[in-house]
Amino acid sequence: MSHGEISDRVRQGLCMRIDALRYQLGANFAPGLSSKPLGSQPRFFFAPEQVPSLCDLLGERFPEETRQIIERAERICRHRFDLLGYHGLEYGDPIDWRLDRVHGKRAPRKPWFQVPYLDFAEVGDSKITWELNRHQHWLTLAKAFRLTGKKRFAAELFQQWRQWHAENPYPIGINWASSLEVAFRSLSWLWVYFLLEESATMPPDFQDQWLRAMGISGRHIETYLSTYFSPNTHLLGEAVALFFIGTLCPQLRFAARWKQRGWNVVLKQAQRQVQGDGLHFERSVYYHVYALDLFLHAVILASVNQVPIPQEFETTIEKMLDALCLLGRAGPPPGLGDDDGGRVFDPRRNRGEHMLDPLATGAVLFGRGDFKDVAGGAREETLWLLGPEGLSRFDQVTAKSAEAKSAALTASGLYLMANAGPGRQLVIDGGPQGGAGAGHGHADILSLCANHKGLPLLIDLGTCEYVGEGDLRNQFRGTASHNTLCVDGLDQAEPAGPFAWRRWPKVKVEGWITGEMFDLFTGSHDSYNRLTAPVVHRRWVFSLKLGFWLVRDVAEGTGKHQLDLFWHLAPGLHPEPKADECCGVFLNANGVPEIAFLTASPVEWTREIRRDSWSPTYGRKEPAFSLHFSSMAELPAEFVTWMVPLPSATAGLGQLNSITAEAGASNARGYRYTQPEEEHTVVFRWQNGSWSLGPWSSDADFLYWGVENGRRTLILCNGSYLDAGGGHRVFFSKRRVLRSEIIEEGPVTQVFSSDKDAIEFNGSLAEIATETGMTVVSDLKETGQ
Repeated sequence: MSHGEISDRVRQGLCMRIDALRYQLGANFAPGLSSKPLGSQPRFFFAPEQVPSLCDLLGERFPEETRQIIERAERICRHRFDLLGYHGLEYGDPIDWRLDRVHGKRAPRKPWFQVPYLDFAEVGDSKITWELNRHQHWLTLAKAFRLTGKKRFAAELFQQWRQWHAENPYPIGINWASSLEVAFRSLSWLWVYFLLEESATMPPDFQDQWLRAMGISGRHIETYLSTYFSPNTHLLGEAVALFFIGTLCPQLRFAARWKQRGWNVVLKQAQRQVQGDGLHFERSVYYHVYALDLFLHAVILASVNQVPIPQEFETTIEKMLDALCLLGRAGPPPGLGDDDGGRVFDPRRNRGEHMLDPLATGAVLFGRGDFKDVAGGAREETLWLLGPEGLSRFDQVTAKSAEAKSAALTASGLYLMANAGPGRQLVIDGGPQGGAGAGHGHADILSLCANHKGLPLLIDLGTCEYVGEGDLRNQFRGTASHNTLCVDGLDQAEPAGPFAWRRWPKVKVEGWITGEMFDLFTGSHDSYNRLTAPVVHRRWVFSLKLGFWLVRDVAEGTGKHQLDLFWHLAPGLHPEPKADECCGVFLNANGVPEIAFLTASPVEWTREIRRDSWSPTYGRKEPAFSLHFSSMAELPAEFVTWMVPLPSATAGLGQLNSITAEAGASNARGYRYTQPEEEHTVVFRWQNGSWSLGPWSSDADFLYWGVENGRRTLILCNGSYLDAGGGHRVFFSKRRVLRSEIIEEGPVTQVFSSDKDAIEFNGSLAEIATETGMTVVSDLKETGQ
């Protein structure tokens, strides 16, 4: 620890104990009111007189959301709550605010710093308890009252307000144990006050109670900022709440200081927590959206209160929106890393399909048609944050399709392979375990996720929980719950508590080439170097933009090792009844094929279709299928998976075969996929130097040859020559060229290259096709390929 951290932790430790002693002595913790005259009145996102018209517009533009608000408010009045992924939790009358209803565990009534909130045996899952105590359901009651005029919704809100404060005196209990939770609760109280301000239903003494409560919360947040404890979204959320309280409660003695300090921390964390590619440093899509929501709320409140906003901060927010837009342009973004289950505005919008919500507000703030297109429509949140004018500006922004170009978020290590048409994208996780302590990262190095037709196709299995009776936390964040290779049954890193890892692996991106017709990624990691006989996992991913994805996994090392490869299918996909006859076809709910897996390997692998569970949001498990390949193999060993997203039920499947080299020419590995009037061949160089395989000879790292629908395609990566058909020099360069593509369709030949002036191409691809008749040496049907 630095001297600053030691000093801050000692100060906080002393304050905790002094506060506990003061409570026993009957102290009043609310800071007094300021003696200075107020300047200009602060503004919330909307003025009191705007609320009726906002509610009218809400009912008009968002009728389904309006109906749900009223229905949820009815259930809340019966003390039935939907929390995280849990539905219909009964909390009794009066509400037990210290109870984890799911697991039937109640936190002890102790000073907050003595409550072991991560000890499942004593308190249960604190996230469930805290989710109720964020009081976001009070906003639902307030909105339901404003929408219907039914006073019982407001009466229930104020009854819960009184009961909560009676049961949770400061500083007693689990609901003061996290500064972030105090921050979320404070934001809810602010929203409630301004939704009900100047309404006849507000009790006459409520403003004084509210100011006292805001003062206690502001004092707690400032005193126990997570500057060193959890300097991620915890610190950011606390800073946003401190800024809100300081801005909107100027009557409080320390409001000006809280406002300035909160704003300064927000600006500093925008620089620290957001990487150069726009993704949040936790490398979790959910936490990226969490942070983005907080930044958006803060910058809008700053704007309406004439707080100077640095251009750099606005640029950072737009970069975050850009990253989210890229990840979500083919449908719900991949669920990389932890899924927290909570949201800043509407806690019920906590599934993958809701992660694009910030783009609607971003489309208005930055006038971006691609944000509007990917968002798919306006959101209720945009109405409350930006008012009717915001919705009007959203309508005026011209939607523009996001570019279907492959891209890399290099600071985060995410590589996005986009296909020629919209709705299909494959995302490769080639980055580190996570940011800072990787507390919200998963053991998912070189894992893939994919969307097809705008819907998930290959998924991570989610998070499920942070603490519990069993080992679900480690199961869901472990390597086997991701689309990657597992060696000897071990995770890529060793869990060390619910938010820590030991033996972080090193990952290396060895190649990223994107061309007109293809993308090629190569990466490796040393996770399994900790074994007695070390193993390196290296993965190649090749995407033909008009067709398929090919994944080549190589386990490099010596000795025999257990190798397990997993492909986790999106919910709703199920295996074709005759899956044993062709290696893995999966159908949607209507019986239409969506994806086929064909495989090949020089060694024997077994295949299993498993009924797994995935977690669409925190606390919830739902069924899904997984495809599992396994082998006890002598290393080095490799396995190729040819994935074909199927456009229709009539799409036929061909055969995938490995190509065996002639004796003494084993410096390459090749695979050939054939079906009537279609052929695709890929060759990977095995070691440095030249190679020969079938009719081909080259020094290139990678070769692709394809004939399909009257189009012939030749792709060469990092090579200087290519011979075909017994010595015909097809391609030549005086230096190695990273990327060369030759595409011939009818009389038209197109050449694309990273160094076009350096290459020479001899002859036509039609001539090459007649020269390269290839004999398939090994048919692998008996192993399921």
